[in-house]
Amino acid sequence: MITVTFFTFNPVQENTYVLHNEKGDAIIIDPGCYFSAEQETLKNHIVRSGLKPVQWLNTHCHFDHIFGAKWLSKEYNLEMYCHAAEQTIMENGTQSALRFGLGFDNYNGPLHFLNPGDIIKLGNDELKVLFTPGHSPGSICFYCKAQNFVIAGDVLFYESIGRTDLPFGNHQQLLTSIQEQLYTLPDETIIYPGHGPATTIEHEKKFNPYVRA
Repeated sequence: MITVTFFTFNPVQENTYVLHNEKGDAIIIDPGCYFSAEQETLKNHIVRSGLKPVQWLNTHCHFDHIFGAKWLSKEYNLEMYCHAAEQTIMENGTQSALRFGLGFDNYNGPLHFLNPGDIIKLGNDELKVLFTPGHSPGSICFYCKAQNFVIAGDVLFYESIGRTDLPFGNHQQLLTSIQEQLYTLPDETIIYPGHGPATTIEHEKKFNPYVRA
């Protein structure tokens, strides 16, 4: 059984996720902690909950989702797993952030690439990799069928969608990803987005003004 916890970090208000099982093994997704106090918040949660971070995943590599990457790697001896199409986005993270006045030391360690359909194991629990490009060329989501939730990154939000005016964004591709990869999930599936509150597939099919079922 996976427990999902999230923290809203950095000036862009990004959601960083911690998923853990009964044994305390944990996966960290999209480490966006920018300030040292945010790093301490994440670390304190891990310590208080008795967790052991065993893997680090990224839905995509825009700067607000990797602010804490270098710190996370050093603190827990972890390496990033993402889609191969995000490598360029990752490497340009510092330069991109500076355009918004947000300097940071970027992660420069190994990248491990995930493919559509890959299964991420957390003990006996599983997350399936869904390929959902459009907001970013290698955006992926992590779907837990057994517990009806998906970590959706910046693909689909509560009554909104990810922006596509950033480099390599593609609006039509994003709409297709939502229709074919997310709206085909069960209506009761909980969407945990990269920004803002959680929602459900059913709600977005009915009320999302950008893409209806």
